[in-house]
Amino acid sequence: MKRISYLFLIAGMATLVSCGPSAEEKAAAEKMKQDSIAAVQKMVDDSVAVAVAAAEKAMQDSIMVAEKAKADSIEAAKKNKPKPKSKVEQKKEEAKKVTHGRG
Repeated sequence: MKRISYLFLIAGMATLVSCGPSAEEKAAAEKMKQDSIAAVQKMVDDSVAVAVAAAEKAMQDSIMVAEKAKADSIEAAKKNKPKPKSKVEQKKEEAKKVTHGRG
């Protein structure tokens, strides 16, 4: 009877020991978990970097458009600038203004 109880005791202990994961399996599972976290973090960092680059490019583009519009308006103002009038023409206009209201 003693032998049979020892046999059952040893068999039970062997069963308990074999049920749980080994240290290697635990280490492999932890490594997979850390690799997964690192991969997700890299994807997040990459997407943030792309978004920041796109925002900076958009800002630079809008600055360039504003500067071009400013330069174009200055150039248009230079082209449409009226020619200075001579003193004779100025005196004629003044005379018209003065006599314009008299009838």
